[in-house]
Amino acid sequence: MKHYTRDNFKLTHSVGFLLNKARNLMLMEMDLALKDLDITGQQMGILLSLMRGNATTPFELSKLLGIDTGLMTRMLDKLEGKGLLGRERSVEDRRVVNLLLTAKGREVADRIPDIAPEVLNARLGKFSKAEFDEFRRLLGKFLEG
Repeated sequence: MKHYTRDNFKLTHSVGFLLNKARNLMLMEMDLALKDLDITGQQMGILLSLMRGNATTPFELSKLLGIDTGLMTRMLDKLEGKGLLGRERSVEDRRVVNLLLTAKGREVADRIPDIAPEVLNARLGKFSKAEFDEFRRLLGKFLEG
């Protein structure tokens, strides 16, 4: 089904515009909440993914988090510069770079679950349980394409 036509398309009412605005709002709020940890909302995703073993290489992180490889490299450089992670060449395949959290990186990542849920809960506070479940379901369906 086609939901948009030339005649009914209004930028500020489009799903793309609203999703982008919601994303920017969430990142701004998350960045503010994570300020004391000296990381951003996007960097949070990297640290948590590494801590939980969801990804171990820049490519895996890019794919998981939906971040292009150029931006991922710059973000990893910043995190490495802050002493939160290190890079190590794979022994099996020298082309592969494995990422490892440092002790400081693990400490920071361990504090994120005390902060991030509060930011999300504040934004989702007006949602009922059923609305929250439906919202997640619909976003999942949207992402499936």
